[in-house]
Amino acid sequence: MDGSRGQWDVLIRNAIVFDGSGGAPQRVDVAVADGRVATMAADLPAAQAREVIDAQGRWLTPGLLDIHTHFDLEVEIEPGLPEAVRHGTTTVLVANCSLGLAYGNQRRDGADPVVDCFARVENVPKHVLSQVANQATWTDSKAYLAHLGDLALGPNIVPMIPHSMLRIEVMGLQASVTREPTSDELQRMGALLEKGMQEGYVGFSTDALPFHFLANQPNTHKQIPTQFAPFSELKFLTGILRKWDRLWQATPPKDSPKQVFRNFSLTSGRLHGKPLRVAAVAALDLHMNRSLVKLALLMSRMLNSRFMNGRFRLQALGAPFRTWSDGVITPLAEEVPCLRQINELDLEDREGRMRLMHDPAWVAEFRRMWFHGKRGFNLARLKRWLRIDDNVLSRDLRDMVIDTCPQPEWNGESLQVVMERLRRWQAGGEGARSDAERTMFGSFPKTCDEADFFLHLLRTFDTGLRWWTVTANRDPATVKRLLFHPLLLPGFNDSGAHLTNMAFYDVNLRTLKIAQEDGDAQVAHAVHRLTQEPAQFLNIDAGRLEPGARADLVLIDPERLRAWNPEDTYRYHWRECFAHHQIVNRPDGIVTGVMIGGRMAWQDGAYRAEFGQQRYGRVLLDAKHEAGEPLAA
Repeated sequence: MDGSRGQWDVLIRNAIVFDGSGGAPQRVDVAVADGRVATMAADLPAAQAREVIDAQGRWLTPGLLDIHTHFDLEVEIEPGLPEAVRHGTTTVLVANCSLGLAYGNQRRDGADPVVDCFARVENVPKHVLSQVANQATWTDSKAYLAHLGDLALGPNIVPMIPHSMLRIEVMGLQASVTREPTSDELQRMGALLEKGMQEGYVGFSTDALPFHFLANQPNTHKQIPTQFAPFSELKFLTGILRKWDRLWQATPPKDSPKQVFRNFSLTSGRLHGKPLRVAAVAALDLHMNRSLVKLALLMSRMLNSRFMNGRFRLQALGAPFRTWSDGVITPLAEEVPCLRQINELDLEDREGRMRLMHDPAWVAEFRRMWFHGKRGFNLARLKRWLRIDDNVLSRDLRDMVIDTCPQPEWNGESLQVVMERLRRWQAGGEGARSDAERTMFGSFPKTCDEADFFLHLLRTFDTGLRWWTVTANRDPATVKRLLFHPLLLPGFNDSGAHLTNMAFYDVNLRTLKIAQEDGDAQVAHAVHRLTQEPAQFLNIDAGRLEPGARADLVLIDPERLRAWNPEDTYRYHWRECFAHHQIVNRPDGIVTGVMIGGRMAWQDGAYRAEFGQQRYGRVLLDAKHEAGEPLAA
C-alpha cells in the first residue's frame, strides 16, 4: 500500500513528535500503513485513515528499548510481556549475563541447566523455571529463532548467544564447572558461536560477577559455567564477535581491578586490530563504596580513548537501586558467605534455614559478619568510614525498611525504629504500642544487640519478614549525570528477573521524567538515548521515527509524567502466569498508547483484545544480516 496516496491504517494527529535523532520536537501528524511510518506532515487528511488518534498535548516517540533483560524466561510463559509494553518498551535484548535458551533446556545426564543457572542468579522460583524448561524442546540456536518467531510476541525480541549455555552444550554441566575446555571443546564452542553469528544473533554474553552461583545439588557452592572460563577462552570467543562486528555483553570480575581492565581491554582496536562493541554492567553509585563509580568512569574514558580505540559502554540505571528481601532471600545475600549458605537451600526449606540459623558456628560467623568494620580500630572500620567498603549491604538498621511482616504495625518502619522501641520496653516496660507488640518484644533475648535483633526476626518470621533497602543511586544529581554521560548507556534494568526482589520496568519513563526537568531539548536527548542510540550500538533496526521506519511508537502524557512519583507505584502483584507474586511498576495514565509493528497494543490504560493472542513484535537480528549484506570476512 502506498500510504501517501492510499488509505492509512492509523493516523496520529497533533502530537509533539520526538523522532529519536535527538533533534528538536515537531508538531506533525504521523500516518502508519502496513506496519511502517508512511508519512509525517502537518494537517494530514483524516479521511485517508481507518483509525484516527488525537494526541493533542502528548509526546510521540519511537518505541523504547530495554537493553538488559531476562525476558527470555517470561516470553515462554506470557509472550506479550505486558509489564514491559505498558511502559512503552517495544524492543528487549535477552540472553544477558551468559544465561539463555538458545540451546533449549539442555537436560542431559540428570542435569537441569535452566533451573540450575537461573534460580539464584536471577532469583526466579524453580517451579517457574521448570515450566520454562519443559517447553524448551528445541536443541540448537537456529531452531530457537524459529520458535521465537512462532510466539505471539508483544515487543520485539533481540537474542544473543549465552556463554554459560554454550559451555554446557559443548562440555556438559558438570565438566563446565569443573575444568577448562580441551582444545577440541574450545574449537567446538567457536564453531557454535560462529553458527549463531551466521544466523544473525546480535552478540554474545558472559558473566564474571563472583556472587552468581548454581542452585541445584551438588553444585550450590559453585559459580555458573561462564566463570570457569580462562581469559584465553574469552579472547578466542570475542575474536569471533570482532570478526562479525557483533556485541559482547559482559559483567566484571569485580574483586580484581586488574582482571576487570584486562577483560574489558578486549574492546581495544589498537590492541586487537579492530574495535569490539562491549556493553557492560554497570555504572552504579554504590552507597557503601563511592569510589567505584569514579573508577568505572575513568576506565570508560581510557577504553574509549584514541589510544585504546575501543567501543565500550557501561550501562546506567535511572533509579535508586532499591531491592526487597524475603528474610535474607535476596541477591544481596550472595555476596556474604554466611547468608549465602541460607540461599543455597531451596526456598521451601524453612526447616533447613532454621537449623542453620540455630547452629552455634553459623551464629558466630553471622555475628562476625554483622560487626565487621563496625567495632574497634582497624582497616575494615576505616574503609567503612571512608565509604570504600567491600560489601554492598550496609548492615545498618536505619537503611532496612520493613515492607510487610506478621507484625503489621511495623510495616513502613525501619528496623532501627523498631529496635529502639524494643530497647525502651526492655529498659522499663515503656514503648510497646500494643499488646501484640508487647508479646513480640517479650520473645527477644533480654540483652539484645543489633545482630541478635535481626537474627531473632529471621528466626521468628523467616521469609515472612519482607524488607527493602537502597544500596546505590541515592543521589538524584549523580543518577542524572550517569544517565546522560556520553560513555554510558541507560538500561541496566534487569527486567524479567528477580521477581520478588526488584522492579525497574519503569526506568525508561524515569529517565524521561528526569530529562523533563531541563526542558524539551533534554527530553529529545533522552529519547535519543533510549531509542536510536542503543539501537545503533546493538546494530538493530529499531529506535527511529521517520517515513519508512517500522511503526513501533509510544504516546506519553507529559503532564502525568511530571506529576508522577515513581516510588509510589510499586506493586506486589500476583502473576497468574507464574503462579507467584512479583514486584511490578504500575504508573497510571503516563503511557497512553503503544504501537508495535503498526498495530495498537496498549491504549488508554488497557491492552487490545488480541494482545497476547496475536503476534505484534518480531525477532530482531543484526541489521547487516537482515539487510543481506556480505558476511564477515
